[in-house]
Amino acid sequence: MSAGLVQTYRAFAHNNAWANHRLLTACAGLSQAEFEAPRTGFFPSIQRTLNHIYVIDLFYIDALEGGWLGPRAWTNEVPYPSLAELKPAQAAMDQRLIAICDALTPELLDGIVRINRDTRVQTERRDRLLMHLFQHQIHHRGQAHAMLSATSVAPPQLDEFFAEGEAPLRAAEFAELGWSEQTVWKS
Repeated sequence: MSAGLVQTYRAFAHNNAWANHRLLTACAGLSQAEFEAPRTGFFPSIQRTLNHIYVIDLFYIDALEGGWLGPRAWTNEVPYPSLAELKPAQAAMDQRLIAICDALTPELLDGIVRINRDTRVQTERRDRLLMHLFQHQIHHRGQAHAMLSATSVAPPQLDEFFAEGEAPLRAAEFAELGWSEQTVWKS
């Protein structure tokens, strides 16, 4: 595998963190009652959907780091009941995923990750597991986005992937995250 492919995973990790930042920042406009309110989706509220993203990130990121947490990751399905608690926890989790992707090499992408499933050990290629994790996030962020559209808070645009010509449009958010374009596109 080429270094260009490694860079693609790094960019996906940053895009993932940026999308989470955008969505959670928008959700900050909700009251606690609106955050918890029953809504139509796989998980029955914005709160539960966003906590699910965090919990599954914890499960897979721990495995990617060589940990053995396994299903204990979802013992508490809502570890962060308020957005004020969830937003920094998700940002820290996103930073862990960025660190994993920043450390990738072509050889590591081909490597095997062992995942504790309690009753068995699942083995997955690191590249496939990362793509699974990114897809999981995209799927559930989309559900939270749709739920948010049924509130008074306008859902943020999440369908972008760092188009070069749109860098000025994301500069302020990148500054909030402590990033620059070079942060994402380093070689």
